[in-house]
Amino acid sequence: MKVIKTGAIPATAVMMLVLMYSYSEAQVNAYPHPLTNPESAIMLSGDWVPEDTHEIDFFNLPKIKSEHTVVSNVSSHGITTHEVDKTNGGVNQHNYLIHHQGKFWLMWSDGPQVEDKVGQRVAYSTSFDGKTWDKPAFITPFPENSGPDAPFYGQRSDHGFRWIARGFWIRDHALIALASLDEANQFFGPSLELRAFKWNENTMSWDDMGLLYKDAINNFPPKMTAEGIWMMSRRPHNYKDKGVDFLVGGKTSMYDWQVYPVLGSDSLLSAEEPYWWILPDGKNIMSMYRDNSRSGFLYRAFSTDHGRTWSKPVKTNFPDTASKFHGLRLSDGRYVLVSNARPERPRDPLVLSISDDGLVFNKMAYLIGGRWLDYPHVLEHEGYLYVAFSGAKQSIEVLKIKISDLDEIDMSQVKK
Repeated sequence: MKVIKTGAIPATAVMMLVLMYSYSEAQVNAYPHPLTNPESAIMLSGDWVPEDTHEIDFFNLPKIKSEHTVVSNVSSHGITTHEVDKTNGGVNQHNYLIHHQGKFWLMWSDGPQVEDKVGQRVAYSTSFDGKTWDKPAFITPFPENSGPDAPFYGQRSDHGFRWIARGFWIRDHALIALASLDEANQFFGPSLELRAFKWNENTMSWDDMGLLYKDAINNFPPKMTAEGIWMMSRRPHNYKDKGVDFLVGGKTSMYDWQVYPVLGSDSLLSAEEPYWWILPDGKNIMSMYRDNSRSGFLYRAFSTDHGRTWSKPVKTNFPDTASKFHGLRLSDGRYVLVSNARPERPRDPLVLSISDDGLVFNKMAYLIGGRWLDYPHVLEHEGYLYVAFSGAKQSIEVLKIKISDLDEIDMSQVKK
């Protein structure tokens, strides 16, 4: 009998380890698939893409033509939307767009001084053409005991509350606006809840529909899965310790939801602001995550059972500056993603990336830059893309882009 010395590894075991490592490496470097290769790191590919995607010259990407509109601006030299004077300016961010009953609707968080302080509300504006917008008004009231006369107004405090815009949802032909409410100190307070307001055509105002889900802030409003059930992401108030979840339901009642966790979203990365879409097979789902541990890349996971279970999040090669992003599948089948892909601060520029299959992007183009820009939200309507975003968290702006102009993006001139 051959005696193996302590600490030695049998040759067969060494070979198995080599094969396992090679297989894992091959998986990471192979094309992604929700069933056969969920561990792939590839999310950006093309002859123009350098091995280290952080080396992309983001300011010299192909430029996309657009029409530009400023909807609201609370900077010291801008036009305030607030009902009260704010000598220190204010905040405009968390933009969401939708088209409903012949009009564009745009909502955002609107508060005193800087983001998410006591007294912040949710504002909105409408437009018939996406370029000329009505005077902003408010969806939410001031939070209780948190208005301009409250002692903690405009501060970070557990003694006051704030609203945060969470998007528009068309359910049973009704327009519903979602907003979270919690203590205006950390992210997020223990009283966190997701609430709903419904547009009343008769009174031309928003009716309070009450609590949608306790201890939840979504990232984007619900979308329908392939099985005809609504789904949206959820962060509980202690998500930094518990990770992020998905809420599935909302069919029989807008208040009926089941929670499904993304395992590893609290340990493999610091998951923030999830987003998801259905892949071309019409069933499987890809979700993407901002990483607040500042890896400089987006993470990705897959679900093959309509959001009930998820593969472990994997760091991709798609660059990101730890900022909110948004995208959609176009009516022609392509997918677009608008993000702050340049990993360095400030969040500049905004870029638009294109994928043929929703898995891997092969084009990336410059939208707008030269200043701090973030919180994009994308809408397709009658041959155009509308991209709402925030400028320095003080202005709400919209770009109008011909979808046909996306065909003109030429990556062959981009230098590695």
